[in-house]
Formats: sequence, C-alpha cells, structure tokens
Amino acid sequence: MKRLFPNCLPLYFCFLLSASCAAGEPTAKPNQILPCPDSPNCVSSLSADKAHFIEPLHYAGSLADAKQRLIDILQNTKRVRLVKIEAQYIHAEFRSLVFRFIDDIEFYFPSEESIIHIKSASRTGYYDFGVNRRRVERLRSTFEGSVK
Repeated sequence: MKRLFPNCLPLYFCFLLSASCAAGEPTAKPNQILPCPDSPNCVSSLSADKAHFIEPLHYAGSLADAKQRLIDILQNTKRVRLVKIEAQYIHAEFRSLVFRFIDDIEFYFPSEESIIHIKSASRTGYYDFGVNRRRVERLRSTFEGSVK
C-alpha cells in the first residue's frame, strides 16, 4: 500500500509535541500575575529570569487614562477578546490566525507606580518562536505611540 504523506511524519510529530503541553487559562488572584512556567513560550515584566523578562509598559498621566488607552488598543486589535477587566487587572486572549491557538495576556496596574506589568503566554505548546515577546513589543509601540 502506498503511503499518502511519507515525508510528513516529522511535521506531525512536532505539531503533536507542541500541542501536548497545555497550560490552561491563567488562575491568578485579582491584582496578581502568576510567574511564567519553565517553558520558553512566556514573557513577563515580573520575571526574575532573563529569558522570560520583558520591560513593563510605562505611562504618564493618570492610571485611568492609561488603562482606557490600553483597552481601546486591545478592542481594536484583530483576534483579541477581552476576558476580564478589573480595577487593577486586565486579561485578554489573542487567537492565532491559522491554528486558532489561544495566548493569554495579562496586565497589572500597580497604583503606586506609573507602569503596567504585563505577561504574555501561550496556552498550549512549548516553543512559541518569539511570538509572545514580539506581541508585547508591538503592543508597547502602539501604546507609546498613542499618547495624545
């Protein structure tokens, strides 16, 4: 019998491996962002690990204005769903275009500082090929460019 896809076995294996490590939705308490797992598919401004660390977002002006600006950006971004909006916390889901994987992005607004802590993590898989880091940097660029 002739095999239909003889050279695709490594591709199937990689796909199954990447989809087998589901992290699930974030389960942080309000006003808290959980640390990144050991896998390289997460970045966080609260991480002590250099591989996972990313700078928080900085803002001038009021916390309420910065929060609303961030919400507006998220609402105008394709394939984003706002899951939870609280006084000092936002949780959103980014869905990939092709495979429809969900990545979680969380924002924490400490009232004593003019920064927004951020965490972006893949829900499934192990490697993200830098997707979460690039997403945060694009968001940073849009956020900082939207200052009036």
